[in-house]
Amino acid sequence: MRKRPLGKTGLVVSELALGTWALAGESYGAVDPKDAETVVARALDIGFTLFDTSDAYGAGKMEALLGKALRGKEVTVVTKGGTDRTMAPPRKRFDAEYIRASVGRSCKRLGRERLDVYLLHNPSPDALLSGEATGALEAMKKEGLVGHWGVSAGDPDVARAAIQQGAEVLELAYNLFQAIDLHRLAGEIMVAGTGVLACSTLAYGLLAGMWTGDREFPEADHRAQRWTKLELARRVEQLEAVRYLVRSDVLTMRGAAVRFALANHLVTAAVLGPKSVAQLEQLVRETGSGPTYLSDEALAALPRALSRVGIPT
Repeated sequence: MRKRPLGKTGLVVSELALGTWALAGESYGAVDPKDAETVVARALDIGFTLFDTSDAYGAGKMEALLGKALRGKEVTVVTKGGTDRTMAPPRKRFDAEYIRASVGRSCKRLGRERLDVYLLHNPSPDALLSGEATGALEAMKKEGLVGHWGVSAGDPDVARAAIQQGAEVLELAYNLFQAIDLHRLAGEIMVAGTGVLACSTLAYGLLAGMWTGDREFPEADHRAQRWTKLELARRVEQLEAVRYLVRSDVLTMRGAAVRFALANHLVTAAVLGPKSVAQLEQLVRETGSGPTYLSDEALAALPRALSRVGIPT
């Protein structure tokens, strides 16, 4: 497993991170907790040193599971907070009091006196620019409760506000179909030295290249609401434009998608979300050992190929 520096934090982590949203068994279908533990254990065996979670995944259950599974291991855990689920419906909260309490709860569940990296989970630009949440995190960093802080950003405006407020780490969707946000922020990220975690590298499974246009999802699966039938059919059709990436040592679209994220020098790690050991091993095997993830020729052809099907780059 190759490693990369996480921006200016001083941390050096595996270029593949284990994301745990799917393992929580809520948004992608049920997962037995024992199976989730097995996936985490196998990731450790393979050489993963970066694990991504949130207090919202299973209402804290994934933090607790990781706390148990990673006890005594020299790894980096990224967790997120900012969603108050004691209210109905849940709502975002980024006031200092709530964030401080959230950090305390995450420390307890993860079994750590200090959180390696804490991210504000999808705040608005206004919530960031008010300085209340970021000020609280800076204070907790000085107190030793938080090692480094950042933002999990849902759009480029949030990401830009995060950089302006001094975020050390930025988690942002980055994949073959959604690359423009990171590309537009590239200059600011380089100047600030912000570490970038690329999430949604497979676009919720779409970029694995195994769906048909009439694919349907169970009602409890968040993807059932993410696209209309027409939108999904169009996305599957657009995927044909990038299938040329599957050649030579690039064995699958799944592998091509992860390799695309890692080919960007701004990206520290691609966050993967397997639900099983088999899926985890496939992703690692098909990503390859780098550092030539996709050829210069293949990357150079991407903007034109995507433009032809209406995807901005």
